[in-house]
Amino acid sequence: MDLSPAQLSALVAIADTGSFEAAAERLHVTPSAVSQRIRALESAVGRVLVGRGTPCVPTEAGAPLVRLGRQLELVFAEALTDGLTEGPTDLALAINADSLATWFRPVLAEIATWEGVALRLRVEDEGHSHDLLRRGEVVAAVTSDPSPVQGCSVTPLGAMRYLPVAHPSLLRSGRADWSGMPMVVFNAKDRLQHEELRRHTEVAPPVVHEVPSSDDFRAAIEAGLGWGLLPEAQARTGIEGGTLTRLGRSVTRVALYWQRWRLDSELLDRLSDAVSTHSPGR
Repeated sequence: MDLSPAQLSALVAIADTGSFEAAAERLHVTPSAVSQRIRALESAVGRVLVGRGTPCVPTEAGAPLVRLGRQLELVFAEALTDGLTEGPTDLALAINADSLATWFRPVLAEIATWEGVALRLRVEDEGHSHDLLRRGEVVAAVTSDPSPVQGCSVTPLGAMRYLPVAHPSLLRSGRADWSGMPMVVFNAKDRLQHEELRRHTEVAPPVVHEVPSSDDFRAAIEAGLGWGLLPEAQARTGIEGGTLTRLGRSVTRVALYWQRWRLDSELLDRLSDAVSTHSPGR
């Protein structure tokens, strides 16, 4: 099978931009050239690799080739360290919002000292971030899935601890009214609060608010919008400051894993070392 780097770069560009025209602009070629490269690539593998819609997206058959294309780009960028490459090396990662707001921040400080690297963060629920790896959209991910994506290695990071908390005004006579309190979730994928609620009652909450930002999620709970689970460090800061009350003694632990491409890459090795150093398990 004859696959050229130019063909794979065209596929990656379409995956990133969503259209043949935008991909052509990124690659500094004509849309016709991009179309020819994709047709040649599809002919070589005998499968449709791009869904021609709005936006254009790689098909299930195209996802592994997107991943291959990104791997080649990373290998080439690291191999050509003498200024022959244009611009910084993209480093695309998937991470859950709570990790980004807590233990991952020292990792950002380390990356800030690396020259020639452009960080591309994709914020995704830890239960779904591995899908971005599978589609080749990121080179590594913080995930709750211990099963390795094909072509990836897995390293345990330890567990994040969450405490159920609420503003004191939501309590009745100092006790949590689980069936009567409104609830705050991050988004529709966030099931932590529902799992905690089932420990106390089978009654659905009267109101469920969605606040899809880690810092704003905490602020919403501190403002009395509803109860929710916060990372232990955030929860204890609010409890000590009097803006939050802990609801019971339960602790929810979410095990996290670092999945990365199984690729000989100095940059990925360096990133993995930084993540392991600052992970919740340390």
